[in-house]
Amino acid sequence: MSIPRALTIAGSAAQGSAGIQADLKTFQELDVYGMCAVTAIVANNSTTEQGIFTHPLQAVEAQIHASFEHVGPQALKTGMLFTEEIINSTSELISYYGIKNVVVDPVMIGKMGSQLLLDEAVEALSKHLLPTAAIITPNLEEAARLLNISTPDSPEAMEQAARELYHVGAQYVLIKGGSLQDYPAIDILYNGEEMTYLQSERVATIHTSGAGCTYSAAITAELAKGKSVEESVRKAKIFVTKAIEHALSFNRGIGSTNHAAYRKYK
Repeated sequence: MSIPRALTIAGSAAQGSAGIQADLKTFQELDVYGMCAVTAIVANNSTTEQGIFTHPLQAVEAQIHASFEHVGPQALKTGMLFTEEIINSTSELISYYGIKNVVVDPVMIGKMGSQLLLDEAVEALSKHLLPTAAIITPNLEEAARLLNISTPDSPEAMEQAARELYHVGAQYVLIKGGSLQDYPAIDILYNGEEMTYLQSERVATIHTSGAGCTYSAAITAELAKGKSVEESVRKAKIFVTKAIEHALSFNRGIGSTNHAAYRKYK
């Protein structure tokens, strides 16, 4: 039996809500076979920072080669890459294997405030990785840092950021507006010609750890099934909204999105 297959290249989040853990849970919930290449181990949460421990470049590359050569992903997402050398190598391997369904989540700052991308790696991300993507999925803060502008504070500012990021080279830009106050949860998808608004009611919760990872992983899963970018984003928006609506609180700071919610609470 053939099953859609997806690879995530990202950091391992020890508390289980984000990173590789969120990606693999999302793939599983959407009936996609998940593989991973771990770039770093993140031992931080909302109450303490134990540290970030990066893997050697050789270890990251070996994992990517193993996933392509033994199983073969039909879609791929990147999350936390952390260093310039990992970004450059990942970009080269994406080109080497010729995979087209690439989702780049330009992870920079964690929900708990951890720095997940070194300052000197931002240029490499823009110059080498973003142009390989079918779609990039920055939140407002990430869009601002990529463009060196103030954080977008309105849907109109989000549209302008999407236009500017499109010229970096990705086929689609999804600006996530979940942190935009006084508005519903608005995201904007831009394909170089038209802006598509995706909107849901804002959920009154602080328990959103892993929401961005989950959103981009759901897009990746749908692309692996052969869906279009537009279809994939719409399905992913529903999936992550359900995950936030039924978020998990562990009574210790910021809780996790609930990756099983789409299946359990339809």
